[in-house]
Amino acid sequence: MPPSHTATSTLDARVPPASAVVVPAAAWHASAAAHAERADALTAVWREAHDSGRRHAIEDFLFTYYPTRMTQLHRWHPGPGVVLEVASDDERLGWRWYRAADLPDGEHGVVLDAEAFLADRGDAVRYVHGLVTATASRPGTFGCFGLHEWAMVYRDAAAGRDHRHPLPLRLGHAGTDAVVEGHTIGCSHFDAFRFFTPESRDRNRLRPTRELQPAMEQPGCLHANMDLYKWATKLGPGVPGDLLLDCFELARDIRYTDMAASPYDVSSYGLEAVAIETPEGKAEYVRRQRGFAERAQHLRGRLADACERLLTAP
Repeated sequence: MPPSHTATSTLDARVPPASAVVVPAAAWHASAAAHAERADALTAVWREAHDSGRRHAIEDFLFTYYPTRMTQLHRWHPGPGVVLEVASDDERLGWRWYRAADLPDGEHGVVLDAEAFLADRGDAVRYVHGLVTATASRPGTFGCFGLHEWAMVYRDAAAGRDHRHPLPLRLGHAGTDAVVEGHTIGCSHFDAFRFFTPESRDRNRLRPTRELQPAMEQPGCLHANMDLYKWATKLGPGVPGDLLLDCFELARDIRYTDMAASPYDVSSYGLEAVAIETPEGKAEYVRRQRGFAERAQHLRGRLADACERLLTAP
């Protein structure tokens, strides 16, 4: 959720600690404008479809499964320990979890109130920190071949169910079922596993649960790596703007591969299938999976650092 507004009169102006970084108004205005432009560029495809009233079977996921709002993506935050020089009537003085900070020569500043943020979101900060650090410490598992998407439509036709996306199946129902039956599924991600069809659940050799998520998450998992965007949004203004958009961009890039490797025919979106039922497709999937894992591990380190800065902020 985007930060809500509180009355300016409730803010208590204090002198920022000596360790705080003070950013002049012109500098951070430029950063905020560049951030908004980047957010627009990253969401241009989805916004064009959305504004035209069309569904986008690939990118809608980023705005439905992850309850993203454009205002949330547009809003730039510097992160904890950064004081922004502002005018006396700047709107940020009324943003939730921000407080006024006195600057030399009577100038006005605003800074994230880490104490107030932790009072409201401390449990989330500690959970995210524990999850991303635990996940980062494990070796990645490569070779699941995106079979979670196939398990989500397994035997849908026989059961009279509609599948999840408004796209045809690339191999048809029988061909899709045969791929599932010809592979061993090893999905470690609970939020993928919970969408398996009833007929496919027992084909998964793992039993992920919400409670076991911190113990089972591993850095090769495409969905765990997409979820870094979710964890960044959970940290709200505690995450610098560039980190939020880096996580969103990774999630968007992974989503395209997730669907290209799925049983759906995505050719209408100009995508070539990653045919994981073939040796060549499997090799291509693993190649991309490793690249995403490398990007995600870097972001995990930055998210862990953001959590630590919140938890230790003066």
